[in-house]
Amino acid sequence: MKELSEFVKVRRKAVNLTQKEFAERAGVALTVVRKIEQGKTNLNMDKVNLVLSMFGHTLAAVSTKEFRNRNNTDL
Repeated sequence: MKELSEFVKVRRKAVNLTQKEFAERAGVALTVVRKIEQGKTNLNMDKVNLVLSMFGHTLAAVSTKEFRNRNNTDL
């Protein structure tokens, strides 16, 4: 599974946008895109979701039990 930082970076580059261009289109500050792509952990979930919405995705909280159950059934 790719980390969030790698997912965003690869997808952004695939559409040939600089970090600045991407930030403008996503409606977030350039620093938000930079922090995500650098793998920073202190991120605002709303801002992350604005970025992810550019790719048709969202970030959501999942209980540990639900996460484990899903991963066990995928094995």
